[in-house]
Amino acid sequence: MHPRPKTTFPKDRIKAVLLEGVHPVGASILRDEGFQVETVSGSPDRPKLLKLIRDAHIVGIRSKTDLPADVQDAAERLLTVGCFCIGTNQVDVVHARRKGIAVFNSPFSNTRSVAELTVAEVVALYRRLVDQSVRMHAGGWDKSAAGAHEVRGRTIGIVGYGHIGSQVSVLAESMGMRVIFHDILPKLALGNARQVKDLATLLKEADVITLHVPATQSTKNMIGAAQLRRMKQGAFLINNARGSVVDIPALADSIRTGHIGGAALDVFPHEPASKEERFESELRGLPNVILTPHVGGSTEEAQQAIAEDVAGKMLKFVNVGTTTGAVNVPEVELPGQEQLAESGPTKRRHRILHFHRNVPGVLSALHNAVAGMGANIWAEYLRTYEDVGYVVLDVDPVGVPELIRQIKAMPETIRVRALY
Repeated sequence: MHPRPKTTFPKDRIKAVLLEGVHPVGASILRDEGFQVETVSGSPDRPKLLKLIRDAHIVGIRSKTDLPADVQDAAERLLTVGCFCIGTNQVDVVHARRKGIAVFNSPFSNTRSVAELTVAEVVALYRRLVDQSVRMHAGGWDKSAAGAHEVRGRTIGIVGYGHIGSQVSVLAESMGMRVIFHDILPKLALGNARQVKDLATLLKEADVITLHVPATQSTKNMIGAAQLRRMKQGAFLINNARGSVVDIPALADSIRTGHIGGAALDVFPHEPASKEERFESELRGLPNVILTPHVGGSTEEAQQAIAEDVAGKMLKFVNVGTTTGAVNVPEVELPGQEQLAESGPTKRRHRILHFHRNVPGVLSALHNAVAGMGANIWAEYLRTYEDVGYVVLDVDPVGVPELIRQIKAMPETIRVRALY
């Protein structure tokens, strides 16, 4: 049996920090690979965050922890960030790209969980279940059918017909609802759903509106006082997308006046960093309003799937160099490093991973450096993205320290790693 090959960097020195109660399977995946793993249940304040990630190679977050440029700069060893959720707006992904830090997320794993919650909220709003439950807990008993309705035959308007919005469409139609949707792009409608020409049309036609859009400048407060006035008298609003999408004071006013018949919100512009912090909102205490603490994707099934997905992507990046699924750097799918049978122990070809500024002449300089070491290039993979390129070279075993030194000296180099 051949001895275990030497690696470029011992795995037991690779440190991962997982914040915000990432599902334990994520930590298990990384620990099983031999990495050091530290887990934190909540979102740390800035001083603690900087201390935690100062020497981390891998950082995992959910939706509460922000990683702006200066925080990334403080983590000098950082190779990759995993967002164990759908969104990545909490990370300065452009700065990360320019530092050669790959950012991964899990855009599909909690789709079903959010869609199911949305449909459940539609039923709950139409039956006024929350108000009934609160009244019962206080000892009341009101068996009246006043204000309670079936969802069958009602029109649901979906804003954002992506993975979650389209799942809501299928579930809602299966319950007998009429489905219309608005998206900035033409989308293939599922079932009998119909795409309307603009948001104004959807606001006018829908009995209940559900939002499934990302947090961007164009979606900030996309539902404000003017849009709420265009909605039907007594219509419902659901937001399980991003907290910045709805003008909360305007929504609260519309509910108080009775123009909006109720709402369900799972996300808010300002959310507590942990369960110890008090939640404040103008929506608290209003009738037929369902408030949940950003749990749309928080089912055991979804959180486990997310943890497996994101941890797996980061693991492949660290161990192999694969960037498939990254949101900010060129995506390159790589095979495992091939083995070279030699007279002695089997050795793997060396793999050079190079993030660089996307300018002419980089490949030529790399080829010259490898040729100057007397090595052959067995495989080459290259993708570029905006201002950054990612090239991977599988080469003959060579003096890696000297080759890396030469590549680091190239003015176009952002980051270079070697695997062997």
